[in-house]
Amino acid sequence: MLTLGVDIGSLTAKGILFDGNQIVEKYLMPVGYNSKKASEKLIKALMEKAGIVDTDIKNIVATGYGRNNVEKADKAVSEIICHGKGVHFLLPHIRTIIDIGGQDSKVIVLDVSGKVSNFVMNDKCAAGTGRFLDVMARAMETEIEDFGPLALQGENPSKISSVCTVFAESEIISLVAKGEKREDITSGIHWSIARRIASMVKRLGMVTPVAMSGGVALNVGVIDTLEQILETKIETSALSQYGGALGAALMAAEL
Repeated sequence: MLTLGVDIGSLTAKGILFDGNQIVEKYLMPVGYNSKKASEKLIKALMEKAGIVDTDIKNIVATGYGRNNVEKADKAVSEIICHGKGVHFLLPHIRTIIDIGGQDSKVIVLDVSGKVSNFVMNDKCAAGTGRFLDVMARAMETEIEDFGPLALQGENPSKISSVCTVFAESEIISLVAKGEKREDITSGIHWSIARRIASMVKRLGMVTPVAMSGGVALNVGVIDTLEQILETKIETSALSQYGGALGAALMAAEL
């Protein structure tokens, strides 16, 4: 029996095909301006990649920012639950999950059985989200995949005091004009977002071990600064970006 988990975020759409025991296929693509069309393209591309048709899929569960726009879904489920399930499947020993999404950020604590016991969300401002990193990378004329490694090269992180993305971007432009090093400014940007996320972790109450889920788990600069602030190792998986989609596929298998 094949099930499909679809995670429609504000920036990327992810899909996971699951056969009840293991991942059969995965797919990732940008969402664009229309999450409904993105979900349709994602499902079609994933089926073509796996060489299957609609009738081969038993159930579809959607999650993420655009989960209610996935018409083919049998059920829409909160990304809190899906990231919890996905990470527990990949890293069953993990107790705290950090998910920095494009639209919001979440910290989730799991109990010993892998169920969500508590969580906190930041959806009021872009400053603590993946979109903040995208905006800052563009301001620094840096590709997002190079942004984290560049931050690691900073020796004296610039101070970014603004808590608003718009004002922070202006502040960065001023730092560039003053001649501060590109690496130091980039490092300061990563420290800025890491401090916001770390305050959420501490407010909720961190339970180790800790892992990151979602696309920002690919950013080594964010992981490095969070590890320094929280004084603990932060684990990731090769499939961290697919954590929500995997959890949705697991939920679909339970329907």
